[in-house]
Amino acid sequence: MAERRNKLEIIYDILKSIQDKRGMIKPTHLLYKSNLSHDGMKRYIDELKASNMLAETEDPKTGNKMFVLTEKGCKFLEEYNKVRAFTDSFGL
Repeated sequence: MAERRNKLEIIYDILKSIQDKRGMIKPTHLLYKSNLSHDGMKRYIDELKASNMLAETEDPKTGNKMFVLTEKGCKFLEEYNKVRAFTDSFGL
């Protein structure tokens, strides 16, 4: 059975999902990609917005709510990838 993801892995998955969609994603799509419950995703989204790693905006064409990856969120992804590469190189 697969291990449960820790908080950093969940944050990484959320931010990476947004990055993979060209930096902007609809809430429903993020919910599916992050594999969290609605309440769980909301808690993480609130925390990420408070720490300025993502922002909430409207799609100018449709008016739909969207989540946007911020510069700080991009920086987190870069640094997290470095840490993963480092730990992987030691087999951890």
